[in-house]
Amino acid sequence: MIKWIEATGKSEDAAVQNALAELGLDRDSVSVEVLDRAKKGIFGIGGSPARVKVTYEVPDEEPAPAAPPVETAPVEAAPVEEAPSAAPVVAAEAPVREEEEETAAPQPGSNAKGMDLEERIRTFLSGLLAHMGVEAEIIISPKAENGILVTLEGPKLGALIGHRGETLDAIQQLTNYSVNRGRTHRVRIHIDAENYRAKREESLKRLANKVAAKVVKYRRNITLEPMNAYERHVIHETLQDYPDVITYSTGTEPNRRTVVAFSRGKHAY
Repeated sequence: MIKWIEATGKSEDAAVQNALAELGLDRDSVSVEVLDRAKKGIFGIGGSPARVKVTYEVPDEEPAPAAPPVETAPVEAAPVEEAPSAAPVVAAEAPVREEEEETAAPQPGSNAKGMDLEERIRTFLSGLLAHMGVEAEIIISPKAENGILVTLEGPKLGALIGHRGETLDAIQQLTNYSVNRGRTHRVRIHIDAENYRAKREESLKRLANKVAAKVVKYRRNITLEPMNAYERHVIHETLQDYPDVITYSTGTEPNRRTVVAFSRGKHAY
């Protein structure tokens, strides 16, 4: 179901932030249409605020997760060695979407099976990797914002990454669903292999700043290619304080895109 609200603010970006605060959503979860740009008055008289329309989707029911494909194609911006094809992963039950997961401090021993969080992660991933026919060491460590970072290390892990990280994203989604199922407090689990995430993140940051410079120079909006939720988040976060630039997402998965838009008078905050 599609819903929308209107919001105002001293600038376009402030109006969007006001809407997001009211909805309790992040910027990547909505589409934004600028209805009225902010206008400055003379000596503070005669100005008018910016007005935006923020559209968001209220999901009815989550679909069952697709089995992550095993890719051997080279990954853009983060080349890895190819690996032999592995067996497909059997889909689990309907997942909780990563963008909507709550984050909370890990609470060992609080799940229904009596396992602590690390053991549950390791048990699920070990079975998943064995099913795929891939050998990798599973390294688990805390991550900022009460998350968990799982690093997979081993030779020829290209099959676990896939084209632009699609297979890695699917493994991460399945792991989050399986590990958090039955838990009172959910925790966000991040999975990386061969340092792919860090390499891709640096590439996206360079792209974001390059595009933002063009947007400000030519004063026109630029829509980026389709990206997954993680990649769109990197773009939003990189440009959140960039002067005269606002970012928002548009479209539906898997073709959801980030728009880098010119917003005159935006200030960092």
